[in-house]
Amino acid sequence: MPETTTARPWLDTALPVAERVELLLGEMTLEEKAGLLFQTMIGVAEMDAADPVFGMPSAVDLVESRRMTHVNLFGTTTSAREIAHWHNELQRLAASTRLGIPVTVSTDPRHSFTDNPGTAMLAGPFSQWPEPLGLAAIGDEATVERFADIARQEYLAVGLRAALHPQVDLATEPRWSRQASTFGEDVALTSRLGAAYVRGFQGESFGAASVSTMTKHFPGGGPQKDGEDPHFAHGREQVYPGGEFERHLKPFEALIAAGTRQMMPYYGMPVGTAYEEVGFGFNRSVVTGLLRERLGFDGVVCTDWGLISDAEIFGQPFPARAWGVEHLTPRERMKKVLDAGADQFGGEACPELLIALVSDGEIDEARLDVSARRLLREKFELGLFEDPFVDEDAADAIVGKAEFRAAGEAAQRASITLLTNRDAVLPLQRGLRVYVEGMDAAAAAVYGEVVERPEDADVAVLRLQAPFEERATTFENFFHSGSLDFAEDVLAHVRDIAARVPTVVDVFADRPAILTPIVEVAAAVTVNWGASAAALLDVLTGVVTPRATLPFDLPRSMAAVEASRPDVPFDTADPLFRFGHGLTY
Repeated sequence: MPETTTARPWLDTALPVAERVELLLGEMTLEEKAGLLFQTMIGVAEMDAADPVFGMPSAVDLVESRRMTHVNLFGTTTSAREIAHWHNELQRLAASTRLGIPVTVSTDPRHSFTDNPGTAMLAGPFSQWPEPLGLAAIGDEATVERFADIARQEYLAVGLRAALHPQVDLATEPRWSRQASTFGEDVALTSRLGAAYVRGFQGESFGAASVSTMTKHFPGGGPQKDGEDPHFAHGREQVYPGGEFERHLKPFEALIAAGTRQMMPYYGMPVGTAYEEVGFGFNRSVVTGLLRERLGFDGVVCTDWGLISDAEIFGQPFPARAWGVEHLTPRERMKKVLDAGADQFGGEACPELLIALVSDGEIDEARLDVSARRLLREKFELGLFEDPFVDEDAADAIVGKAEFRAAGEAAQRASITLLTNRDAVLPLQRGLRVYVEGMDAAAAAVYGEVVERPEDADVAVLRLQAPFEERATTFENFFHSGSLDFAEDVLAHVRDIAARVPTVVDVFADRPAILTPIVEVAAAVTVNWGASAAALLDVLTGVVTPRATLPFDLPRSMAAVEASRPDVPFDTADPLFRFGHGLTY
């Protein structure tokens, strides 16, 4: 046996993973076990550099001082090689510790168009695809699996081994801010596409070429009271006036069957159900009773970020999302999370609290072992102990390569959904005089002559963002919430343009906007879920024929939204357009 496996017998690949886990666990101190149970955000930087903007500790602090071996990569760079180099430095740092446990690096989604740093990263060097809602508009499992397989290859190239996604919440509350990352409102479509997503990221068998998927947000984050998001105290309640709690479980059952490795409970607290009225991460009746015992899930359960500690974001106070247990101390909250059955504290870096709980006899060290086994098993099965490093020279050649970018751009085009096409105004002829807003004039100039005034144009193309209400804090304004009605000045402007020239309106539908007044005046209306100007214009000019369909209902009015039940799909009265609507040429 080689010397390394004599000194560290858990490195012997001939042994079963379960045995290797026990060999390593038997060597770990309380401090090393505690460190396993935390993962928090970190940016690409020198190993000893802390982040002054977001208050993130340095890699040296996390790995050497706090004995942590899971981190969540925050932010992006222009270069894949830069991420790969940082990753290798991080693994070298981990290899220098007493036991040399490699670091598992996770990430939020980083392949689409989101601008919300609390939920996803800008694509940067990665191939760019429509949001999952757009994949749902395409509705094709093969496309989703192809996306996930490409994302898997790009993640592997830079050392990202855990995906903090997919998000299979059902988008049953039209006002909720997190819909863009879902597969929409329909349980069957969400279940099919979510399973394809897991297959693409994890491969036919889980191993060294896999990225582990952390499915979220168990047991379904869609039924938010008034559509408010539980990142914030005023959005902490999930309600089920239609009695549809069980429907929201079905996509999670499908993804467990597909082999998802990890699960993230949501921040929200269930109100008026059989379950304890505390946030799902603290909720033993949900994590142990429902997920572990009833559904038989034995993978890693990691809480959503920041359940234990208060923080500041963009210089503003941001309390821990300890809904229903706000009165507990951070230490008491930690004990409740472990008692609930979770394995890991997301967005936290305070193992000293856990060490104190064990040292004071409030938690048995054997409870840490239960979670440590799951977390170590994941590292072994990912092959991190055999080879945690990546090829820095290959990273730029793989990430964002032409074939991958072309696939993402094709999906952008395929996801654009044509809602109306009065008098067959579309497809447009090339070479027309066109007035544009909301897009780069240079992109439009490839298709026609761009003019500065609507009255000089043959057609106008306006790109809008689905409406949302301004909120009090910088961070909250990244979460588009509140009314789905367009502001009157926006509608007046669209009416004015449409009165002067046939007008095509395209809306980025990260939420189901009320399009009723726009449909009344526009010559044609499309919605997109993340698409470049070129992608849209290819569809408008018939280079690509639209085939996509709506992944949710588009309500007719805010009155219908307010009267609907947050947990019930397709519950707005007389929708303007129904799920599955989509025209073609």
